Amino acid sequence: MRAAIFQSRTGIDPAESAAALTQAIGEAAANGADMLFTPEMSNLLDRDRPRAAASLTDEARDPVLAAVRQAAAAARIWVHLGSLALAGERADGRLVNRAFVIDGTGAIRARYDKIHLFDVDLPTGESWRESAAYAPGEGTALVATPWGPLGLSICYDLRFPDLYRALSDAGATMLAVPAAFTVPTGQAHWHVLLRARAIEAGAFVVAAAQVGRHRDGRTTYGHSLVVDPWGEVLLDMGEAEGVACIDIDAGRIAEVRGRIPTLRHRRPIPTPVLAP
Repeated sequence: MRAAIFQSRTGIDPAESAAALTQAIGEAAANGADMLFTPEMSNLLDRDRPRAAASLTDEARDPVLAAVRQAAAAARIWVHLGSLALAGERADGRLVNRAFVIDGTGAIRARYDKIHLFDVDLPTGESWRESAAYAPGEGTALVATPWGPLGLSICYDLRFPDLYRALSDAGATMLAVPAAFTVPTGQAHWHVLLRARAIEAGAFVVAAAQVGRHRDGRTTYGHSLVVDPWGEVLLDMGEAEGVACIDIDAGRIAEVRGRIPTLRHRRPIPTPVLAP
């Protein structure tokens, strides 16, 4: 499989995002990629909620999703659209953060709503309350691709290994982790967590990330990674925007799982009881 990763600096205008994604799809296809992976919030990154609300709609009417589906079909390439912010789908008025897998005909093969929401106060003074605007997802997603089963997750999910255990137990050989990591958390934890998830699952991890200073004032870490099942970093895009391609050898999965068969050795873990 030849994978392409789009490391972007998404702004506040979905029309600009749609144009950038369409261009990235064309570039990936021109470089022989089978599938393009894009970051979390590929349609819009805007913490000014009233301004963002004017640009958001539901899945059926979202112009970025429509543009990506059309471009994927034209280029005959699969796209993992890392996620879109979508509105108007919940009675409580909260948004959803939804990933899509789109095949080479433009059909949607899978959807995944981010389960774990980022509510933290960082030592730098940054404060994030994702749950104030977004509703958590309630289900996992594993999708068949021509290159093996792909398990879906989004950004903060990375810190919860039970999700990846469930996906690998169900057969995932690739794990997608699109993200918009902050710089402090990225510097501290991004590489080590992605390598750990790859090693634990005996699977490839593809993590397309946002990068740089965005129009809404935030700064994201970048360093989109592809990690093999042994934990080796095959691709690190650093702080550069653009598209990069990498060849993934599916035979590596059986090799690594044969050397260290942890998936076969997994056992149910009883709930611990505190000894007096």
